[in-house]
Amino acid sequence: MTTIAAVRKNGHTAIAGDGQVTMGEKVIMKGTAQKIRRIYDGKVVIGFAGGVADAITLQEWLEKKLELFQGNLRRSAVALAQDWRKDPSLQKLEAMLIAMDEHELLLISGSGEVIAPDEDVVAIGSGGNFAQAAAVAMIRHTDDMDASAIAQEAVKIASTIDIFTNENIKVESF
Repeated sequence: MTTIAAVRKNGHTAIAGDGQVTMGEKVIMKGTAQKIRRIYDGKVVIGFAGGVADAITLQEWLEKKLELFQGNLRRSAVALAQDWRKDPSLQKLEAMLIAMDEHELLLISGSGEVIAPDEDVVAIGSGGNFAQAAAVAMIRHTDDMDASAIAQEAVKIASTIDIFTNENIKVESF
């Protein structure tokens, strides 16, 4: 379980994620996992929640789509979501992705959704709802925080509520 939150504010986009890997309901196996990654020559950042092997498989498929569509993130995300729904081997994958570049912020799911959020905030994972609510509140009521600070603080807040999220937070931004 994990928390990944992405925020767009004033033309900047940031994504933050914690590092906790939990086995079952009771055991923390690792606290420093890297769930935020730059792909496609550093032009796209993804964050994932769910099974690590499944997420890496999705990362590889997304990278192939980015190559095919010359870095067009939206088109690549739609193609990935279509394959995810149609391909029997991909249908078994249990993960979700947030993908962003300088222009797009997207949630990609195995049920075929590619969502560009209305509020410029999207979050996934066990603490995703907590992080999303916190980030929306900060965007609406705080002028002195940038996208990176909001994303990081949103995950930090989620870590105080969600037992599957820790405070070892990594942030990437554009």
